[in-house]
Amino acid sequence: MVESLMAGTLAGTGSFRCGECGYVVTLAAEDALPDCPTCGGREFERASLFGAPPGGRFVRDAPPERGADEQEAWLRRARALAPEPGEYLAMEQDGDVRLVPLTREWTRIGRSLAADVRFDDPTVSRRHALLVRQADGVRVLDDRSLNGVFVNGERVDWRVVSDGDEILVGRYRLTFLVVSKVREPAT
Repeated sequence: MVESLMAGTLAGTGSFRCGECGYVVTLAAEDALPDCPTCGGREFERASLFGAPPGGRFVRDAPPERGADEQEAWLRRARALAPEPGEYLAMEQDGDVRLVPLTREWTRIGRSLAADVRFDDPTVSRRHALLVRQADGVRVLDDRSLNGVFVNGERVDWRVVSDGDEILVGRYRLTFLVVSKVREPAT
């Protein structure tokens, strides 16, 4: 007979979401449930990979939306950094634009040390998303993440992405770019 470990401060194995701020802690075996490291809250509920969180959406502290003109300028700046034609993920990091070339069939995004695009942040799952390059296009797949993958603001399990599509992974905003021509350096 399996005994439940849900009594007292013992929570059992699994992921638990803070009822106040949405922070997720993952416990193993007979770990005690801590106070929330983000807000100090003490009310947790078991997190589910299959059900919607309270309120229907996860709380994500994503960068503020850019206006249309600002977004267009940012995209021009990102494209100008491309060293050669190809497909890229563009993101802002410490005020700078960072480009990640997509050269392999699979690109892993997550918190894991094995991820190709790694974010050391609790809003990102160890195995959060995959970008898959195939002859008919590039797809983004949710790799069983807890907080989900969003393309242009819509939560997706998988989606073909197009040039300029915005992919939200945890609190990180990534933009899929297809660069067909490289701008010649000014002389």
